[in-house]
Amino acid sequence: MLLRAVDRFFKHDAAGGVLLMLSAIAALAVANSSLFPFYDGALGAKLAVTLNGDGLQKPLILWINDGLMAIFFFLIGLELKREILEGNLKNPRDVVLPAVAAAGGMAVPALIYAALNWGSPETLRGWAIPAATDIAFALGVLALLGNRVPVALKVFLLTLAILDDLGAIIVIALFYTAELKVDYLLLALLPIAGLAWRNFTGQHRMAPSLLLGLVLWVLVLKSGVHATLAGVITAFFIPMTDKWGKSPLHALEHGLTPYVLYLIVPVFAFANAGVVLAGLSVSDLFTPLPLGIAAGMILGKQLGVFGITWLAVKAGLGQLPHGVTWLHLYGLSCLAGIGFTMSLFIGSLSFGDPALMNQVRLGVLSGSLISALIGFGVLMLAARPQEEPAPA
Repeated sequence: MLLRAVDRFFKHDAAGGVLLMLSAIAALAVANSSLFPFYDGALGAKLAVTLNGDGLQKPLILWINDGLMAIFFFLIGLELKREILEGNLKNPRDVVLPAVAAAGGMAVPALIYAALNWGSPETLRGWAIPAATDIAFALGVLALLGNRVPVALKVFLLTLAILDDLGAIIVIALFYTAELKVDYLLLALLPIAGLAWRNFTGQHRMAPSLLLGLVLWVLVLKSGVHATLAGVITAFFIPMTDKWGKSPLHALEHGLTPYVLYLIVPVFAFANAGVVLAGLSVSDLFTPLPLGIAAGMILGKQLGVFGITWLAVKAGLGQLPHGVTWLHLYGLSCLAGIGFTMSLFIGSLSFGDPALMNQVRLGVLSGSLISALIGFGVLMLAARPQEEPAPA
């Protein structure tokens, strides 16, 4: 009976979002208990992989954020390639409206954050934190509504979130790269060449490609470019179809998804969501850093996604998907304000100061929670049947 219930839970579309939420709650509880010294000490513990004194030495938190998140980005890369070649991004006409919504949903939150932090160069670096949308969380909330929302709305949110992730990848590459070491970047061309050859010749065995991806990850990490981008590059060189007519990309995506959704992302959330509440008050929510994040997520996403989409439809650039109303779209724009995983990740790239990261967590958690509650409420309202007019 218990095993059957667990199996049903993990088959539900909302399972990933629920685990993410439970991981965040657990991190919050541990960070504000007597276990905090062990939690903080474990995340700060150094782990080294060296050969003859040369190699990598990082605290555990960075192995999670640079290493495990590279696998997360690898899966995002696989999803992007599949969607471009045979999914929602294949037909340019179907992409226009979600692309406009994604662009507005990234630009307006960033502008709101920048406006609130303009006088503080120290915190202005975090302008991209509220721009990201968390796919697992947003789709998980939408899944709780079941068939009360049109399927086209789920497809629109999925497309928007995928394009949002693509935008986040570009932002990380352009604005969150440390000092470049060109020699390592040139060396990185060697595994990329091997990956390209295996892709174009339709090789079936993926172990060599994954090994090349690991080499690429080390070289990119050493170059100063953020190592998670190695995951995306590797994914784009996984063959959609091999010379036998099978799909290594589909097989990898299918096999990797449960591990990312139910292990890697919850571990990342547990390691990064521990807000220390001691000494905080309600007024701390209204300091520029957390306020900029929360306002960007809550107001920025609504204005960016809903407002820009409304303008695009009125300008004739597209039309709402079948069965989707403006109230549905407004609810979706609120859900797009859930920026948990990617926002915390960009926050960790923006700030090394633990005190500033605590403010980042405060802003991300409050902004995501309020966005989720408003979005769920609006979509519940949109799902209510319309009353028929009384007979004359």
